[in-house]
Amino acid sequence: MGTTEFQIDTATKLKRIAWLSASDSTKTFSNIMHHVNIASLQECYYLLDVKKAVGIDGVTKEQYGEYLTANLEDLTTRMKRMGYRPSPVRRVEIPKTGEPGKYRPLGISNF
Repeated sequence: MGTTEFQIDTATKLKRIAWLSASDSTKTFSNIMHHVNIASLQECYYLLDVKKAVGIDGVTKEQYGEYLTANLEDLTTRMKRMGYRPSPVRRVEIPKTGEPGKYRPLGISNF
C-alpha cells in the first residue's frame, strides 16, 4: 500500500468516527485503538507545523523526526498496552487583545 492509500484510508476512518460521534451524542466508542498505528501517526507527523512552540521537554519536530520510526513504534507499543502517560503541559500566559494587564492561559503539549 502506498503513502497516498494510507492517507486516504486514515482520513476516511477518522472522518467516519467524527461523523458517527456528531450524529449521535450518546454514541460510545469502546475501542478505536486499532485506528492508531505507525502509518496514521506518521501521516499526522508530516501534517504538523514545524514552527510550533515546544513543550516542557524541549523536543522539536526535527529532533523527534530524527528517529521517527523508532519513536512511533515505541509510542504505539505504549499506547496499545495502556502504558502511555502524557507529560505535563507547559502553561503560558498570553496577553488579551485590547485588555491591558489581562491574560489568557495557553497549554503547550510536548511533541
